[in-house]
Amino acid sequence: MKIFAIGRNYVAHIEELKNERPEEPLIFTKPDTSVLLHNRPFYYPSFSSDIHYEVEILLKVSKVGKNIDEKFASTYYDEIGIGIDFTARDIQQKAKEKGHPWTIAKGFNDSAPMSSFVPKSDYDLSKLEFSLRLNGQNVQIGNTGLMIFSFDYIVSYLSKFFTLKKGDIIFTGTPAGVGPVNIGDHLEASIEGKRMLYVDIK
Repeated sequence: MKIFAIGRNYVAHIEELKNERPEEPLIFTKPDTSVLLHNRPFYYPSFSSDIHYEVEILLKVSKVGKNIDEKFASTYYDEIGIGIDFTARDIQQKAKEKGHPWTIAKGFNDSAPMSSFVPKSDYDLSKLEFSLRLNGQNVQIGNTGLMIFSFDYIVSYLSKFFTLKKGDIIFTGTPAGVGPVNIGDHLEASIEGKRMLYVDIK
């Protein structure tokens, strides 16, 4: 299983972090050891003092494909989920200042909590609403209609460089509202108002 992630895919999030708007999808990857399943707790790592949450809609690849035409891209995923891209913001900032990769900041152990997956046919993916609550308060509210790069464009773009295989996961970008977590916090991620994922910070 490969895990791909798209950075800077919502304008408001780009603006809150004072980043440049990308002309093409900004791609990074997470290793399989970053996956955190079954609502297990996230243990705050000792190497960072500034872990941030970033809620994202996930796509699960359903068949092998490469060089996929965008008009056929929707046939290469049939399930969606929701996940959190935990980011060591302090480590990421140091890497950005030096022009270094973000690998450690994004790919550390358990940095990718994921929900179970559900059929995409149950939803209108063009205006899918999703959200994240921190200790009972909404902190991120997103709508896929505000993405810079659509699901189908992302799948097509990735397939130019990587052969997509069944079971691969794509994190599709986070809306505005990212922020830090602390030990004792409780996160809940929802799609269309239905809670799909929760994570306790320990």
